Amino acid sequence: MPVAADHPQGATFSCRRFLLSAGVALSVLALAGCNTLGSSGPSTRRVLSGESEAVASGDIQIIPLNDAVARRLVEADEPNLFSEVLGESPSVGSVIGRGDVIDVTIWEAPPAALFGMLGGATVLTAATSLEIAKSTDMPQQMVDEQGTISLPFIGTLQAAGKTFRQLEADIRARLQGIANQPQVIVGLARNATSNVTVIGEVNMSARVPLTPRGERLLDVLASAGGVRQQVDKMTIQITRGSQVVALPMNTVIRDPRQNITLKADDVVTAIFQPYSFVSMGATGLSAEIPFEATGLTLSQALGRVAGVQDARADVKGVFIFRLEDPAVLGPEYQGARTTPDGKVPVIYRANLSDPGSFFLAQSFRMHNGDVLYVSNAPGVDLQKFVSIITQTAFSIINITQTVN
Repeated sequence: MPVAADHPQGATFSCRRFLLSAGVALSVLALAGCNTLGSSGPSTRRVLSGESEAVASGDIQIIPLNDAVARRLVEADEPNLFSEVLGESPSVGSVIGRGDVIDVTIWEAPPAALFGMLGGATVLTAATSLEIAKSTDMPQQMVDEQGTISLPFIGTLQAAGKTFRQLEADIRARLQGIANQPQVIVGLARNATSNVTVIGEVNMSARVPLTPRGERLLDVLASAGGVRQQVDKMTIQITRGSQVVALPMNTVIRDPRQNITLKADDVVTAIFQPYSFVSMGATGLSAEIPFEATGLTLSQALGRVAGVQDARADVKGVFIFRLEDPAVLGPEYQGARTTPDGKVPVIYRANLSDPGSFFLAQSFRMHNGDVLYVSNAPGVDLQKFVSIITQTAFSIINITQTVN
């Protein structure tokens, strides 16, 4: 028997049918929108398929992280050591240079034929108190641009490039025949050439004079008041002529061989470099993560972001995005197009489902500006879809029970 439309039972039936239709419609919409569910980035399949536009006209290279790649990268990341590139320098200050100011003192044995009537200091000899020796202090001499000095009774002498003992011998040779058994002492009054320039993140930029003692790198930094930032975030750069070498300051402190003897005209620059990488995707923390100038491995980077999320992460899809130096890449990638600044866009892939990859992660070093990305597991989108359907179904059931 048909139920009238205005009957309460008929109204309830119509309402249920409407709710059921609405539930089906919502399910269809959810299914249609499955591909547009929220995500933190591309899936592993899309990254590996290369379905992305080129970065600044350069080809994107996807490189699996294996033993050969790890060894090549470790070799490329080995820093240039001060001890190997610059080496130990001889102590400075014993060689005269242009602009140096020197003291010259001449002693003449008794009877003083040349300097006896010029005054000066009188010293009793050991032989007899009646015999006296005369010492004469010459005016301070600045080595001119030609590298010479000029002394009374002696004339012009070449001084630049000579040691103090060599200049003493030259002066003594000029005095032979006009002075009685002359003795000469030459000393440095003011150092104008044997200096090191210290600049950058130090408490006091300065030109530090070098002495025959042989000042080392840390001595010169201490003379400039030390660095102003944390030691583990400082890089020390030495410029010597056309050579430029940099090392983390911690390396210099830990390895005494890197605390090298400096050379005249070296430029020491203390650089504050707060290195960092960006963590994204199914990691325990999405953020910019700072690290020390001494470096950070991939395993340490994963530890700093609390690893990967068990419920979301695809352990086969751990990627490091980097603009790499072409010289680091293997021969199979040498033909790759580069960006305008000469870099190759590279995606290194680590497969953490392989136990051996954890050893590789301990040697793979992160670079400043790297992006660490962990993709979602393939079933995550399905879980999201099922969750939406479940929530929709429960909502319809609750509404139906309320109508009843």
